[in-house]
Amino acid sequence: MDTVFAIVPALLLIFCTHFGLTIANILEFSGKQPTRLITKLIHHDSIVSPYYSSNDTISDRTERTMNTSLARVAYLYAKIERDFDIDDLWLNLHPSASEPLFLVNFSMGQPPVPQLAIMDTGSSLLWIQCAPCKSCSRQIIGPMLDPSMSSTYDSLSCKNIICRYAPRGDCDSLSRCVYNQTYVAGLQSVGVLATEQLIFGSSDEGTNAVNNVLFGCSHRNGNYKDRRFTGVFGLGGGITSLVTQLGSKFSYCIGNIADPYYSYNQLVLGEGANMEGYSTPLDVVGGHYQVTLEGISVGEKRLVIDPSAFTRKGKESRVIIDSGTAPTWLAENEYRALDREVRNLLDRFLTPFRQESFLCYKGIVSQDLVGFPAVTFHFAGGADLVLDTESMFYQATPDLFCMAVRQASVYNKDFKDFSVIGLMAQQYYNMAYDLKQRKLFFQRIDCELLDE
Repeated sequence: MDTVFAIVPALLLIFCTHFGLTIANILEFSGKQPTRLITKLIHHDSIVSPYYSSNDTISDRTERTMNTSLARVAYLYAKIERDFDIDDLWLNLHPSASEPLFLVNFSMGQPPVPQLAIMDTGSSLLWIQCAPCKSCSRQIIGPMLDPSMSSTYDSLSCKNIICRYAPRGDCDSLSRCVYNQTYVAGLQSVGVLATEQLIFGSSDEGTNAVNNVLFGCSHRNGNYKDRRFTGVFGLGGGITSLVTQLGSKFSYCIGNIADPYYSYNQLVLGEGANMEGYSTPLDVVGGHYQVTLEGISVGEKRLVIDPSAFTRKGKESRVIIDSGTAPTWLAENEYRALDREVRNLLDRFLTPFRQESFLCYKGIVSQDLVGFPAVTFHFAGGADLVLDTESMFYQATPDLFCMAVRQASVYNKDFKDFSVIGLMAQQYYNMAYDLKQRKLFFQRIDCELLDE
């Protein structure tokens, strides 16, 4: 039997504090919150993914992943440089500028309609395509959600405070709250803010359902080249995020992202998310997550880096933790110190090969990097993120590997002081976010052990 929950979103507390309102003025939610919702994450190249292609080579996958990551970093930089205001909370990444790294599998509505949305810690709205829909496609997994056919759907009135203070929000002829998100390259997702039942499959092959989830029911999308995803699963810390609706915590665990057959990648939502391991202070800015980097070590050697590299515009260096980029992108001084040390260790044994502007070597990671020292990122609070060779390097072609850490400013000189920790650095870690305590936890673990 399905377990049905009704929720009181934490996002309402933000409005209550800022505008002096009560929860009753905003939305009517009641009942107890779910404590732990778990779903498997679908790798872009897994056989169950709509992006799967048996003809893809290692080079094909690598090139696609790196192009995805470069587009992502350009977006994140543009976003963080904006003055922070409510408008930023509604600014999301154009989801089809490149293909997603991981997808979230769930259903919405009653009767349930399957969804396959892009996992995105850099945006704060869950939205899916809804009928009737212009420029939408659901050929991969079946029909899209039709609000008129769902017994659990309810649109938000434009008189609701969430709509009133939402930039680009408006009313339609039925007094429904209409949102209009403009993405990179001018593409849009336009629809109605609504509440609906969200359903995850459970570990015992049953289901867990959450009632009254705030989401965007998209009736008009731009001319996206990619038609295989059904929406965006925003995990950012903004007011519309599902994370804040379910409490204040979530976690994800990713295995080796070069292995599409690893089946234990998972996402956990709710207060029951596993909060263990090192912890470091976490900031939520514009809906995305930032931490403070204090140093880098290679083996036992702490790299000599100009202290000014860890300050930015008079503040401590803020580094974004992100789910949409594979490699890690470092600010100029940090990268140069790391690049220099890697070359000192490898140039005498291997043949360097400059691939565009990043460091590569002729060889095979599993054979030629045996004994290479771990690289450690030191964060505020004494938290260490340790990268082994599979997290520091990737196999670009069968006989060429490259460093999975890049200098962001090579692609744009404005990125000089900008850093993003990508998913390769987070491999085989349970990354746990506590928005209430403002902490990020990371525990080194094989994700398979979390199922036990």
